[in-house]
Amino acid sequence: MEDDVWAGWPERWAGTDCDVRAALGAVPREVRDGFGYDEVPWQRFPHFYGPGEEIPGLLATLASGDAEAAERAVEQLWASLHHQGGTIAVGALAVPFLLRIATTGHPGLRARTLRLIAEIGRCQHMGDGSREGLLQVAEDPSVIDGSTMCPVDWTVQAARQAVTDDLHLLLPHLSGPDPEVRSVTAYVLAAATGEHSRVSQALHLRLAKEADAAVRVSLILAIAQLAREHQDDRAPCWARGLWSDPTRPPEVRIGAGLAWLSLVTDPAPDELRAFLTGPGVRPYDNLLQPVPWLTWSGPTDAGLRGCIDEMLTTKARM
Repeated sequence: MEDDVWAGWPERWAGTDCDVRAALGAVPREVRDGFGYDEVPWQRFPHFYGPGEEIPGLLATLASGDAEAAERAVEQLWASLHHQGGTIAVGALAVPFLLRIATTGHPGLRARTLRLIAEIGRCQHMGDGSREGLLQVAEDPSVIDGSTMCPVDWTVQAARQAVTDDLHLLLPHLSGPDPEVRSVTAYVLAAATGEHSRVSQALHLRLAKEADAAVRVSLILAIAQLAREHQDDRAPCWARGLWSDPTRPPEVRIGAGLAWLSLVTDPAPDELRAFLTGPGVRPYDNLLQPVPWLTWSGPTDAGLRGCIDEMLTTKARM
């Protein structure tokens, strides 16, 4: 009898042609820098609507000087690589090229391109504004990519490694002129798996200069996400110092309050609960809607209000 093809799954498949982490790791930097699409094994990994071989053409169009065609390409890439909040293996192969296109391509599409990178390297999280879920990046190992039958977390790991490998392309966007780009750049940087101190320092430095409310919250949540991933035990004290300081701008206190609740398992103090549910926070529901973490937070009410409600009514399970 032939060996069961599923024996030892998925560990036996790690490092094989089915493992997008291995496939992406084998792509040399010169191929990435030179947009050498022909040297990438797209054919191994279909997207949500078709074969992976379609992705290079969309990337090339996105990088072109034709603004209208680039707009259509980025919309198609979103549909193909991030269907209904999910991520898919071939998306990880696209990340190094998307990073370069975000730097050299049409400035008006930069934020959407960077946001797509972040979503490829993050678990399916739409609707999770809970204390344990808001800053969650890694996918449950049991969640399977239906196209490859491999763990979705392998895709997340590969994409996050690609982000880490190209930090030099991302960090300059933190000081760019477009607030949306700065906000989304923080979202992408929060997924970095290495150089924690360097990335965290860059986010802190930007926060000290930042004037835009939504960007401030994004920077705070990015700092907190990195701290949680890397078990930085100084972060809860830092976050508490921000939200408990009445001289800080309201958006800073809001972001820090959400960060603190995501970093600890302690019950929400009465002081924080009163602030987050008070009338002074209500005007920020719409103002902070562009914050990437808040776009789809809350099981029934997207945005800041849904996130606050869920965090304050659900006991932390970390």
